[in-house]
Amino acid sequence: MTNLPEPPPRSLELRIDREALAANWRALDRLSGKARAGAAAKANCYGLGVDTCVPVLRDAGARNFFVAHWSEVVGVVGHVPPEQVSVLHGANSADEVAYAQAVGAVPVVNSLHQARRWTEGGGGPCDLMVDTGINRLGVPVSALSEPAIAALDVRVLLTHLSSADEDDPANARQLAAFREARGRVRHREASIANSAGIALGEGYHADLTRPGLALYGGIPRGELSGTIRQVAFPRAAIIQTRDIGAGDAVGYNREFVAKAPMRVATVSLGYADGFLRARGGSHLVSEGRKLALLGKVSMDMVIADITAAPDLRAGEWLDVPFDLPEISAQSGLSQYELLTTIGTRFRR
Repeated sequence: MTNLPEPPPRSLELRIDREALAANWRALDRLSGKARAGAAAKANCYGLGVDTCVPVLRDAGARNFFVAHWSEVVGVVGHVPPEQVSVLHGANSADEVAYAQAVGAVPVVNSLHQARRWTEGGGGPCDLMVDTGINRLGVPVSALSEPAIAALDVRVLLTHLSSADEDDPANARQLAAFREARGRVRHREASIANSAGIALGEGYHADLTRPGLALYGGIPRGELSGTIRQVAFPRAAIIQTRDIGAGDAVGYNREFVAKAPMRVATVSLGYADGFLRARGGSHLVSEGRKLALLGKVSMDMVIADITAAPDLRAGEWLDVPFDLPEISAQSGLSQYELLTTIGTRFRR
């Protein structure tokens, strides 16, 4: 059908605190010392929305943005010049090289294969990832003298820490390996630290840091507690309320059975909204009142105990707690998972 009317208001809302987002970038830029902070904008700005977040980060002062996929470039370059966007997965195919050349976004070269592809496709400035111990993406330090690497015009030389969120000897080993790499390949700038790496101190700052999680309210290391502010504030609407009696079961597999009469609310929130079954046993909030969740999370719904809030009716809003370290500890989900699985049904 065509000419459909606008759909009614959504039953899920996600408020993004833009000032908190800007403040987080400024704090991470300050903590980066002599280096400047960039911004990871991959995965739709960790689920919070490129169109919302990139302009805020740009206006706060960010000038380097990092995405993972070429499909993510178009959203970011709507707000910043393409040469400010680096694509972490690099250019593996002729199609990807051609796209990079046409758009002007910068590939992060991760292998000798990608280095040759880039040069054969016309070359130009690129970034170069060196593997110093995570064994994920990157050229080994031992391969940096290869002709394919020497032919590159390397703008930023990068590496990625495997254990920056821990006090692990691997951090110092990777830093030493990266220092060796910096002496073996021509480059204009160097970058090693993600959000957690920034908190490791000056030795890890190099010229450019690459915060991601902490921009959006995550706290990967205790040193950032008290500095990083919550950015995302979800809430969900009540669809229906009902009274149940002692012995009545709630939800799949009758996991919860009422021991006494209760009033419950069915709330528009489920898997596709990032509220996975691991979040069961938690609570929602209405004007400071904690409302326990009952039974299993369903695909599109949860059930809340509103016995202590009998005034609540269908259509009213409940806050979804989203203090990332706290929810991560409660659910066993990583802070990254909590953010990036938020989904698209929220009105932002």
